[in-house]
Amino acid sequence: MRTLLLATAVALALATPLSRAQESKLPDIGSSAGELLTPARQAEYGGMMLRELRNYGYLVDDPLIDDWLQAMGTRLGSNSAQPQQKFTFFMLKDRQINAFATLGGYIGMNAGLVLTAEREDEVAAVLSHEISHVTQQHVLRSVEKAQRDQIPILLGMLAAVVAAQQAGGNSSGDATIAAITSGMGLMQQLQINFTRSNESEADRLGIRTLARSGYDVDAMAGFFERMSAAMRGNEGGYSTPDFLRTHPVTVTRISEAKSRAEQMKKDTVLLTTATPTGVRQERVNPTQPSTDPIKASGNPLLPGSMQLSLPSIGLPSGPSGQFDWARERLRVLSAPTPSELVREYQDLRRSQKNGLSDPQRYGVAIAQLRDGGNAVQQALQELQQLQSEHPDNLWVNLALGEAESRSGRHAEANRRFDALLQKLPQSRPVALTYAQVLNEQGGVEAGKRAQAMLRPLLARAGDDPVFQRTFARACELAGDTVRASEAYAEAAYLNGRPEQALLQFQALLKQPDLDYVSRSRVDARIEAIMPTVLEMRRLGVRDPDMQRR
Repeated sequence: MRTLLLATAVALALATPLSRAQESKLPDIGSSAGELLTPARQAEYGGMMLRELRNYGYLVDDPLIDDWLQAMGTRLGSNSAQPQQKFTFFMLKDRQINAFATLGGYIGMNAGLVLTAEREDEVAAVLSHEISHVTQQHVLRSVEKAQRDQIPILLGMLAAVVAAQQAGGNSSGDATIAAITSGMGLMQQLQINFTRSNESEADRLGIRTLARSGYDVDAMAGFFERMSAAMRGNEGGYSTPDFLRTHPVTVTRISEAKSRAEQMKKDTVLLTTATPTGVRQERVNPTQPSTDPIKASGNPLLPGSMQLSLPSIGLPSGPSGQFDWARERLRVLSAPTPSELVREYQDLRRSQKNGLSDPQRYGVAIAQLRDGGNAVQQALQELQQLQSEHPDNLWVNLALGEAESRSGRHAEANRRFDALLQKLPQSRPVALTYAQVLNEQGGVEAGKRAQAMLRPLLARAGDDPVFQRTFARACELAGDTVRASEAYAEAAYLNGRPEQALLQFQALLKQPDLDYVSRSRVDARIEAIMPTVLEMRRLGVRDPDMQRR
């Protein structure tokens, strides 16, 4: 029953590429879409969907993957048609090839898409396409169009979910997900005829965003073409990727993407810039004015149309160089079972003339680390070899530190993490991985060390359940029970369990040692969470864990 919230949010998300509002390519001055949902309400829906997806275990909550995806997405977003728009990017474990955008700038990508991509430019092409759906308000406009359709669909889904809940037993969860899937399929079928205009616009603006961000503008057409060819080349038993269902690819669309890319390359110039670390070359579009007042200042004597928009020196541009490592880590984290992952790497080893690549060897080592036991020693040996070949690779060094600590080499691991932290003091993956290792080592001193390391990240990591869970354990080890209880409650809320979070916060108020500042903070969180819990109860949605108590 509680999956009604997920169903509602997903139904809104699936409305992404839908209306005909953009067909004229003229400003839609009279649209009421912006009045349907305020930006705050849109963000609320997006956050709700993210928490519910996490509650069902669909998300890859990994600091390194999140950091890579968010950095790439933020770079693209800052070069989009609406650079002031806030975006939240997240990865799902699903091996199907798909990506989607929903309200509030929330953009999800399936692990399957990254595993299918051959380079980061292709992933960036899909992200830039989804970003354009958000900046052009395709999501918001589709909600307006789909209002009359959503209600009966959601009522039908609600009835199916209620029936599944009442059935009880282990099958109720599967029945619930089946009900949601059916509703999603119906919503897609109703709206598929309205995709062409928005998809075309998202392609056009997405290619421009790719160019501004330093990525290969041919990547979008290339990825679409490969997906289409894969479908034509496969015979019976092949399931159509979700990406092709929600993003119909035609010969015309591929041709248009190629044509736009060629035109974009003609409109750009190669800019050579001296930097503290050497010389950097980057393609920029001199006809596009920058939204950054510092970059756009240029020569005040020239008209705006002749100003040259220069990229900010030192800002990242183009592929990060981390794609191969991210793909292999994602291969491990999204694998259905350990045995299937083993077979996958065996197939890769046999199919490649030179065996596994270095990133693939890293993936095998990560899998061994997750298995634990004797496999940790094998991972340690592999990671030591990789570190000697890639001494500055963050992905390898973090994994090596974990392997050292789990092998009992705590001092060696901590020295490695201290050096990484000194080099990258603002790195969320470094701080979180180090804190998790300290938590595993245990003890008051380790807890205090982890707690002190994580405190500076509190302000910008409050909506990160991995951070909250890690911080809670560190506080617990350090003896700070109040702060630990707060962090555990926040983690429960972010993991889609607001009822549990509310009860934990309410229990905190009864603690005699709660100081004024902490009490005020807890009161504020209770006030913020209570409306969500009351609405869930009104709908008859209860946390299954709470019902079993």
